[in-house]
Amino acid sequence: MDINYELYKVFYYVAVSLSFSEASKKLYISQSAVSQSIKVLEKKLDQTLFIRSTKKVQLTPEGEILLRHIEPAVNLIRRGEAQIMETNTLGGGQLRIGASDTICRYFLVPYLGRFHREYPKVHIKVTNQTSIKCADLLESGAVDLIFTNYPNSRLGHGSHVQYLRDFHDCFIASRKYYGELEHRPLSFQELLEYPILMLDRNSTTSEFLHATFQQHQLDLVPEIELSSNDLLMDLADIGLGIAFVPDYCLSASSNSDLFRLELKSELPPRQLALVYNEHMPISSAARQFIQYF
Repeated sequence: MDINYELYKVFYYVAVSLSFSEASKKLYISQSAVSQSIKVLEKKLDQTLFIRSTKKVQLTPEGEILLRHIEPAVNLIRRGEAQIMETNTLGGGQLRIGASDTICRYFLVPYLGRFHREYPKVHIKVTNQTSIKCADLLESGAVDLIFTNYPNSRLGHGSHVQYLRDFHDCFIASRKYYGELEHRPLSFQELLEYPILMLDRNSTTSEFLHATFQQHQLDLVPEIELSSNDLLMDLADIGLGIAFVPDYCLSASSNSDLFRLELKSELPPRQLALVYNEHMPISSAARQFIQYF
């Protein structure tokens, strides 16, 4: 089927913004031209791509399917354009990274600082998402590489995984509220007697902990689920429960009132990993950044 790329380009901008007016602004064309392009595309595909109403625009199921294919293509074209504009001396270009807030704060910041000092003209874009959502960003081509906790169930078959370091997860609590548990080894069954604070379900950490409890034929029902390890530590500090966090967060914390609980069964280590898509071209800036590791 011979369809002009410009029609798909218009579709992409309407689909990601869910607004004909926003798409017209980004494309520098009139709103009526945007509307006409969508009508032409829908006619050629013989499918309705958007549900239009006076208040909002929504993708149809067919529109969602098309977006899943168009978005990686648009990102691939953008990446090619960026690479052409880069110079061999990295006098420009862009480095696009996906990472969780925890990995950014406790691991990436020094490397980003070094890269910025050595290549000040390269624009650094960091997209802050959970490790699972970062895998989706990599799959769609929205980022050059990601830093993720591993294992990560969402990584595709074309993912090149470079292991950076091992780490251990740990349960922590405040001595003021749970001091009687210090130096007292606990089983996973005994842990369920206390309120557990942990990252939300859309995270590799949650997947890991739930799987660990299931291996012991136990059903974990957390008291609180959040998207920030730092906030989990804050809530543990005021006695709301026992938090589950990576050990590198605790080692960087200045709060001496928090302590690590001892377990009767040791948790297996996980890895911090750098991942990029082997099937996507990678920018000169990203290749240089990878050399730091």
